[in-house]
Amino acid sequence: MDPLSPLTERTLRAPFAADPWTSRGRLFPEAPSPTRTEFQRDRDRIIHSTAFRRLAHKTQVFVPHEGDHYRTRLTHTIEVAQIARAIARALSLDDDLAEALALAHDLGHTPFGHTGEDAVEALMAAQGGFDHNAQALRIVTKLEHRYAQYDGLNLSWETLEGLVKHNGPLTDRQGKGIDRYAKRGVPHDILDYDARQNLDLYTFASAEAQAAAIADDIAYNTHDVDDGLRAGLFDIADLKAVPFVGDLVREIEAAHPHLERSRVIHELGRRIITRFVEDVIAESRHRLSALQPLSAQDIRAADHSVVTFSEQMVAADRAMKDFLYPHMYRHPRIMKLRQDAFDVVRHLFEAFLDDPSKMPSEWSQAARAINGPDLQSELMQLVRDYIAGMTDRYCLEEHRRLFGNAPELRLAFNGI
Repeated sequence: MDPLSPLTERTLRAPFAADPWTSRGRLFPEAPSPTRTEFQRDRDRIIHSTAFRRLAHKTQVFVPHEGDHYRTRLTHTIEVAQIARAIARALSLDDDLAEALALAHDLGHTPFGHTGEDAVEALMAAQGGFDHNAQALRIVTKLEHRYAQYDGLNLSWETLEGLVKHNGPLTDRQGKGIDRYAKRGVPHDILDYDARQNLDLYTFASAEAQAAAIADDIAYNTHDVDDGLRAGLFDIADLKAVPFVGDLVREIEAAHPHLERSRVIHELGRRIITRFVEDVIAESRHRLSALQPLSAQDIRAADHSVVTFSEQMVAADRAMKDFLYPHMYRHPRIMKLRQDAFDVVRHLFEAFLDDPSKMPSEWSQAARAINGPDLQSELMQLVRDYIAGMTDRYCLEEHRRLFGNAPELRLAFNGI
C-alpha cells in the first residue's frame, strides 16, 4: 500500500467511528482525492474559506481593545479544534472529522459575539429570529462563492450533519421541533437544505460531532475564566468559592505558593482543560462500553449522547457558568459595551433595509434582483447575511461611513 495514501489510516478507527470511505457523499458528487480522505478535504475547504478568515476579527465576549491578550473567534476555534482532536484520538474516532467540525462550528456567528447575535435575533424576530448553526449551514452551502461548479463548499454529509446537530437532535421522528426548537420550530434554512439532502434531524450526530461540541464547552469555560481574570472583572480569590475551580486554585497555591499571578492564571487554565478532557474520555468510554455500538449509525440511533461529561463534571460546568454569568457576561463594564454594540448592529440593519443601495455593489445588486410576493422578507434575509458576515472592525467602519461616528468599544486588560 502506498505509504502516502489516506487508506493507511483506516485500521486506526473504532468500528463506531465515522468512516470517510463510506461517507454518504456530497450534494454535488466529486471524484475522490488520491491523497486525502473526504473529511480531510472538508477540513481544508473550511480553513480556506472566506468565513473562516473572518473569524480572526470577530470577538468572543469582549469587543475590540488594545492589547494582544484576548480571544477572537479564530483563536477560540483553534483551541476547540485541538481539544476535539485530543478527545477523538483517545476514543479512536476520526479526528479529521472532529477537527473539521470544530473549525466550522462558529462560522455562523455575527460580529460582537453574542451581543451581535442578540441584535440580529431581535431584528429578525418576524422572520423566525436568528440561529448561528443555521447561518453556518447557509454559509457552507450557499454564501461561500469559491468554486466554479456550485455555491458553498460542497462538504460531505457527515460534516453538514455534525454542523447542524452537534448539540443533539433537532426534531422528533415526526419532524416536530424539540428542546430549543420546540416553540420556535427548526430554522427554515435547515429545513430547506434538509429537503435537498436529508440530514436525519431526529437522530444524534456522530461521536466526532459530539466531541467537537463538548470541546467547545471546555474551551469556552476555560478561556472566559482566563480573559475575565486578565480584564480585571474578577480576581483569583473570587474563584475559590466556585466548586471545582476553587479546588484547582488551592491545588496550585499548595504546589507553588509564591507563583506570580500570570503563571497562576496559565496554570489554572491548563488544569481546567486537562481535568475536563480526562473526564470526557473516561465517561465516554464507559458509555460506549455500555452501548456496544458496532457502527456510526448505532451512535446516531442511541437515545443519549455518548461523548459527554460525568455527572460530577456536569455540576462543575454548571458552577463555572453560574459564576461567569454575573461576574463576566453581565458585568457592568461589559453591559455598557454590549449596549453600544447592539445599537451599532441595529442602526446598520435598519439603514440597509431602508436603502439597500448603501450596501456594497454585490449586495445591492442582489437586493435589486429580489422579486415576488415576499420581497420584504427576502430583503431582510439578505441584510441579515451581509451583517452576520461582518467582522467587528468592518461593522464599526460601516457605521462610521453611514453615520459619521461609531462608539469606542474598548475594554483594556490589566497588562498581564
